Amino acid sequence: MEFIISLLSNAGILVGLIALVGLMLQKKSFDEVFTGTLKTVIGFMVFGVGSAAMTVVLKNFGTLFQVGFGIVGVLPVPEAATALAQSKYGSIVALVMITGFAMNILIAKFTPLKNIFLTGQHSLYFSCVIALILKASGISDVVTIIGGGILLGFCAAGLPYICQPYMRKITGGDDIAMGHYNMIGYALSGWIGSKIGDPEKGTENFKFPKWLSIFKDYLMGMTVIMIILFYTSSLAAGQVEVQKLAGTTHWLVFPLIQAFMFTAGMYTLMTGVRLFMGEITAAFVSISEKYIKNSRPALDCPSIFPFAPTAVLLGFLSAYISGLLCMVLMIVFKSPIVIIPAAHICFFSGGTAGVFGNATGGWKGCIVGAFVIGILLTVLPTILYPVFSNMGLTGTTFPNIDYNIIGSILYKLVHVMKAIF
Repeated sequence: MEFIISLLSNAGILVGLIALVGLMLQKKSFDEVFTGTLKTVIGFMVFGVGSAAMTVVLKNFGTLFQVGFGIVGVLPVPEAATALAQSKYGSIVALVMITGFAMNILIAKFTPLKNIFLTGQHSLYFSCVIALILKASGISDVVTIIGGGILLGFCAAGLPYICQPYMRKITGGDDIAMGHYNMIGYALSGWIGSKIGDPEKGTENFKFPKWLSIFKDYLMGMTVIMIILFYTSSLAAGQVEVQKLAGTTHWLVFPLIQAFMFTAGMYTLMTGVRLFMGEITAAFVSISEKYIKNSRPALDCPSIFPFAPTAVLLGFLSAYISGLLCMVLMIVFKSPIVIIPAAHICFFSGGTAGVFGNATGGWKGCIVGAFVIGILLTVLPTILYPVFSNMGLTGTTFPNIDYNIIGSILYKLVHVMKAIF
């Protein structure tokens, strides 16, 4: 059981196995199958290394920001919430996830919903949300596993469809789907962009003034922005708090190193995407021709970052600013729950929303679409937090838009059905 859970939770291995099957179906030679499979796994691992490096840096930034500005509240981090959920319902969560993956394959095989969700960690997070809601509602373990797995499978196969019209605009093709459970939000960002902007005035075509020409290179622009953000939060936090994170590094050097680490992580992530993308799309062509007609892989959100890297940066800033504004309003109006926007969540989710908005509405769509998603990432978790906190999950919660919208509907629906029957 632990072996299967570990295997399905590791997207790199899962994608590598799919590439292996695809290459074998193409009747490639042994060395082509071997190298193609390894290249896919290595590419995904490189992608993961970049993502992990950026996440660590952004968590450090979040810590300094909270300490520096004296903010206390709920930090919506799915990793922490998942750890708490698994400590109480580990077996149920695992079985919901496995059932959900099996249902995703069956649904893709026998229905028009042809997306196969490959972002393993997000399947795990969503399994936690579904299991917690059903157990909080007094549902038995067996019904939770079967019913939760069916729901997870349908979401994995179906939700990417609402993003697919925008994915075609972003990638210029129909080979991959979005596999990140903010898909309702990303589709909303794409729709907002189509109403307020012009795709011809995209972020990648933006004409910067000469004194801002450094921002033409997204890596340079990202480095400058992160240096500003890190020094602002570090100076606010003070020497003592920064030194706790910096270790043997001087506290004024630490923010600079962190900014450079973030950009290096971004470059590593982009390199990994380019390395595995060609192999996995070719493999899925073979699988769809042989077993699941017209199927496509639903991949994690950074898979689209290379198509509009400047939009990623603007989307992150816009989503983070809107999240901070919502947090301030919660404090001012004395909300019983104050959600602190997590920087790494705003980067990946806000950045992706920026790419979607940019595809349909240029730089205006990028900024406004991501701004709205930042609001949703901060406000929506307040709906289910009381449910989770009653089960012992305090101080953290699940931020993603799909988790909270579908989770809230599920919670209400279960209680209505229990009242009726």
